[in-house]
Amino acid sequence: MSERKRKTFSADFKAKVALEAIHGVKTLNEIAQEYDVHPVQVSNWKKELQQQASSLFEQKRGPTPVDPVQDPEKLYSEIGRLKVELEWLKKKSGISR
Repeated sequence: MSERKRKTFSADFKAKVALEAIHGVKTLNEIAQEYDVHPVQVSNWKKELQQQASSLFEQKRGPTPVDPVQDPEKLYSEIGRLKVELEWLKKKSGISR
């Protein structure tokens, strides 16, 4: 009995194949033959991409707000760093207290 290893595909590869299938320039069979995958697999990746495409736009972009209650140690270290910078700048500029 011959043992065949199952092929694993990266997410980038799946996305590339699915996007090509969505474009519709080539048939699913042509795409499957080009990328050496089964046509049903191409169809499944295409459907999955179409179903999950809306979730890409649900999240708001931009930096996530920092909750001070969640990580006070990070904020204290930032305050300390800024104090050191301020003291250094005062010293270099000749401003004394």
